Order: sequence, then structure tokens, then C-alpha cells
Amino acid sequence: MAKELTKAEEFFLRKFNLNTIQLEQTIGKALGKQIDYADLYFEYRTNESVSLEEGMVKKAAKSIGQGVGVRAVADEKTGYAYSDEITLKNLESAAQTARYITTDRSIGKPVPVHGDVARPDLYPVRTPVSDISVQEKIDLLHQIDSVARRYDPRIKKVMASFASEHKAVLVVNSEGRIVGDIQPLSRLNVTCIAEENGNRQVGSHGGGGRVEYSFFLENRLFETYAKEAARQAILNLSAVEAPAGMMDVVLGPGWPGILLHEAIGHGLEGDFNRKRTSAFTDLIGKQVASELCTIVDDGTIPGRRGSLNIDDEGTPTHRTVLIEKGILRGYLQDRLNAKLMGMTPTGNGRRESFMHIPMPRMTNTFMLAGESRPDEIIRSVKNGLYAVSFGGGQVDITSGKFVFSASEAYRIEDGKVTAPVKGATLIGNGPDVLKRVTMVGNDLQLDAGVGTCGKDGQSVPVGVGLPTLRINGMTVGGTAG
Repeated sequence: MAKELTKAEEFFLRKFNLNTIQLEQTIGKALGKQIDYADLYFEYRTNESVSLEEGMVKKAAKSIGQGVGVRAVADEKTGYAYSDEITLKNLESAAQTARYITTDRSIGKPVPVHGDVARPDLYPVRTPVSDISVQEKIDLLHQIDSVARRYDPRIKKVMASFASEHKAVLVVNSEGRIVGDIQPLSRLNVTCIAEENGNRQVGSHGGGGRVEYSFFLENRLFETYAKEAARQAILNLSAVEAPAGMMDVVLGPGWPGILLHEAIGHGLEGDFNRKRTSAFTDLIGKQVASELCTIVDDGTIPGRRGSLNIDDEGTPTHRTVLIEKGILRGYLQDRLNAKLMGMTPTGNGRRESFMHIPMPRMTNTFMLAGESRPDEIIRSVKNGLYAVSFGGGQVDITSGKFVFSASEAYRIEDGKVTAPVKGATLIGNGPDVLKRVTMVGNDLQLDAGVGTCGKDGQSVPVGVGLPTLRINGMTVGGTAG
């Protein structure tokens, strides 16, 4: 064991009256003659949320959860068991159960564990958001309510919420590593409903990350969220029905990267490619996009919602180049899929909680900036759509086909952004869309910090990003006659 432990490592050993000898013995009980790898994943989290609607507190909640998951891996077989009570007895029982699931009845020997090497802290939060009083958060939401209503008298309803999580994790594995992390996470969200002559429209905005509470107060960022939500709602009151047909589309910077995440990012996750169900299977080293496209997944950006010091298998996160100048360079990997594919883990093994098995997941996924100016890209389009923000969507990982609804979009006519439109949907195929990229802006932006990704019933926080982008000949679904 290293002489110094991190705060998370000290926390678990002290709080649950555990020691390294017990952890070593538990790992041994998860191992057997046929077991290739085993690990323990401890978690202790505090979640808080408070929401305001129509100037009144609608909900205030706090929950504390804890547990440990034990995994045993034999070739492609995975045995997994968990307990929400962290005791030595339950640890040993979960370890034996995980091993039995793989049909291995032999018992391994204890594995000596040692502390991890020193590494940078991407989110050194001094004061956990959970230490801020509920009343202070409620007062902030009241301020947001006032700011949004003052923006325009047509704002008839305001909903604001603040949610935070303070999570400590500890990973111990059969390679003898013990590594912990303390992971803060906060999000502030505002939704406004505007009404005029029976026309009701919605606008939403928010942000956050692995940050201090003061992040939302600096430069009165919360006011920016409130005004932006109100602006969107008011704008949509004057929106006309969206046109339909094949046309050139310009994606705005930042949050429109969600299209990149869903339509392309999932197809680059290792499990889909190992199972040969991705549109990108067996295409490493081949041209899969316009040479203007370089796409990365980066879990090492300080304070970002999708960033992590370590993934949920204890592997340090990385900046992974997925597509470089149109050439597919690699996939996002957890330990299991990397081993089975003869590749290296990329620090993308993630899970929703101790109750779930880790799988390859994105962190912060975005396209790098190009050389074109945003105004130059707009001027290049004679007749098209400018999509600034997106709502919901659907994606087929196998084919790459997607449908996304634009929550804020405009017509482009003769190189100028004109009327706002409503009811626009983008329809296409992820790999095909990448090849239709003809201009990439120099204005890369990451989203404000609101993304949550779902996969196989598990949700994890993620980040997305994009520079302004021109895509030639996309199918746009619209409501105009």
C-alpha cells in the first residue's frame, strides 16, 4: 500500500471500517482458476434537488445511497453481484456470487493491493454544493423566476430547478490497484412558457458541471440562463412553420453537438463494434467522413460535466482521437471490450451506479474547430436551415439512421438568417452526414453542461460540442404545407 491515500480511499476505509487485508481477501474470493479479472466498485453518494414553479417551492429532496458491486470476468462471461450494505460479510458473499455466475467454483488467493500513482484533479471543489443551505438555493431560484418574468410580460410560467450530487467511489481490482475519487456534479435549469393570443411556446436553458456553487453566481450566470430560456420562448411565438425537403443545413456551435454524440458517437463505442452491430465496424484506418472532420472524446477537461479523473473501472480518462481528418482511428473502450478486441482501454468504462456493470460510454465528445468563419458559412447557403438547438431524437446504432427535432431553428435565404421556424426535424444517417460536411467553423463551443446519455437502461452525465458546421443535402422534415 502506498504511504498516502487519496481522500476517497481514506473515506471508504474509515467510514465502513475496512482495511486493505479485507479488500485483498475479497478480491481473492472473486477470483478462480478460470477468472481473468475481478474488481470491487464502492460508491457513496449524496443527491439533492430543489425546484420552483410559479414562484412556489414544488419539491425539495435529499437522498443518500451507498453500495458495492463485485465483478468477475472469464473470457466473455461476466458475473456481477452487488449489495447496498457495505460489510465484510456482504462483500464476501457478493464476490462468491459473481464468481459462481461465471460457473467457476474454485477460490483464488488474496491479491496484494497498492495505492495509485498521483494524478491531476480535474475538479478540486473546496466546498461541496451539499454544504450550501437549501434556503440559499431557493433564494437563487426566486431570483431566476423574477429575471425571467421581467424579460417580457408574455412569459406566463417559469420553472427552475437546481440539482447536485457529491459522490465518492473506490475501485479495487485483481491487478492489485486501489484507486478512489470524489466526484461533485451540479446542474441549474430554467424553463419558461410564453403565451400570446392562445399561442403557447416553451424555452429552456441551463448549465453546470463538476464545479463550486459559486460558478452559478459569478458574473450572475444564473441570470444568463433565465434570460436565454425566456428569449427562446418569446422567439418561438413568432416562429413560422418549418419547410420540408432536401436542403443544406448549418448547425450552430455548442449544444447541436448532441447530434454528433447520438448519431455517430454511440457507433464508435467498443461493444457495438466487437459485436459487429455498428455502422463503423471494421473501418479503422478507412475514410468515414469528410477530411474536414476531426472528432475526439476527451474526459480530461477540467470541471466539465462529462469529465472524470478515473472512469468507473479505475482507469484514468484520456483524450481519444476517434476520427482524424475523416479517417477512423479507433473506438471508445472499457477493459473487457478492449481485451476481447486486442486493443487498449481508453478510460471510457462507465456505469450509472454500483448496481450496474460498466460498459464503453462517451465522456465529452466534440468535433475540433476548422478554418471557416461562421458568417462565411451562413453566406455560402442560398436556401437552407440554420439549427441552433435541439430537443429530442431517435437513433438506430446499427444503421446510423437518426431523427432529431430542432428546438430553435431559422430559415437561411440568399445567405442570410431570416425567419425563425418551428416543427423542423433533421433526418439522416450518421456516417453519411459526416461525408456531407463541406465547411467547419473556427468557433468550437462545448455545451453549457446539461447532457445526460442513456444506454441499455443506464444514464451517465456527458458533454458535447461542435463548431458551426455546413452539411450539404440533408433531409428536413417540416410542418409547412
